[in-house]
Amino acid sequence: MVLRYTKVLVAIATANLESLVNFYTQVLSEKPITLIPNVYAEFQLMGLRLGIFQPKQSHELEFENSTKSKISLCLEVSNLEAAIAHLTNLGYPPPGEISIASHGREIYAYDPDGNRLILHQAK
Repeated sequence: MVLRYTKVLVAIATANLESLVNFYTQVLSEKPITLIPNVYAEFQLMGLRLGIFQPKQSHELEFENSTKSKISLCLEVSNLEAAIAHLTNLGYPPPGEISIASHGREIYAYDPDGNRLILHQAK
């Protein structure tokens, strides 16, 4: 049997839905295509949907101790310095330096909940 899927959605759990939705609205320069206050927001990105949800009270403990996620939201940008400046202007400057990877230049940044973003500029 083969798993047949039609779309891919990455979802981030948060207890601070409004803060995270505001952050991604500003970072992506887009409003969510779906917004249910205090419950869920969804952004339609190029080739991907990004969902942000507030877990139901019965599921909060499942996400409460997730201090460091193993998943990163990787955003390929055309101008890494401009992307860094944009995040810095929003009050979330990347804490490290630009590094050189096999696929180009990149830097780590973090959203208000501490989820890692990788800003990447291809060679």
